[in-house]
Amino acid sequence: MKLLYKGKAKSVYERDEDTYLIEFRDDLTAGDGAKKDTKAGKGALNAEISAKFFEILKEKGIDTHFIEFQPPNKHLVKKVRIIPLEVICRNIATGSLIRRYPFKEGQELSPPIVEFGYKDDKYHDPMVNDEIAIALGAVEKKEELDKMREITLKVNDILTEFLKDKGIILVDFKLEFGKDKEGNLLLADEISPDTCRFWDATTKEILDKDRFRKDLGNVLEFYREVRERILA
Repeated sequence: MKLLYKGKAKSVYERDEDTYLIEFRDDLTAGDGAKKDTKAGKGALNAEISAKFFEILKEKGIDTHFIEFQPPNKHLVKKVRIIPLEVICRNIATGSLIRRYPFKEGQELSPPIVEFGYKDDKYHDPMVNDEIAIALGAVEKKEELDKMREITLKVNDILTEFLKDKGIILVDFKLEFGKDKEGNLLLADEISPDTCRFWDATTKEILDKDRFRKDLGNVLEFYREVRERILA
């Protein structure tokens, strides 16, 4: 298969004219790639966790690129052209939000905050409004951004409810979208501890990549904890 793209933690291969194969690697990065490490088995954990979330979302009517999980660390997906925007949904204030605005750490956000970031490490994925996203050519029309917001909030509702039963708080998460050859908007990329913040509902223990960002240790232990809970 032809390697099309090698990102910070995933590689994308062209399988045939309609599908890609995504390989989840064991790499860990933070700070736009400034901090790096490798944890054996991390890719397989993210692939399995992300597959479970995509399956839940598909059952609830969310259109995604996901076709099937190929153990231990691959996804078969529909070919899409990725839109160069990150859609970030925040339920609780933490991370960059409290560095940019006078929110308090752990403050609940109601309604959730949805932000768009332009995918470009050179500019550190800056937050953009609708007009900037359109001017940059990331999308053509405001209606596309509205649709991405709508889907993101639906995903938030579905996963928040699912994770609540697993004793996990969905603090915030990042989504990416793509368009298939017919122009349909599909949820793409991954949904994992690399792209979400998860806290234990009782202890507020961090269960995600913040353990790597903040040098808290035991990264794989807590990724496994997430997998065990959501597959139970």
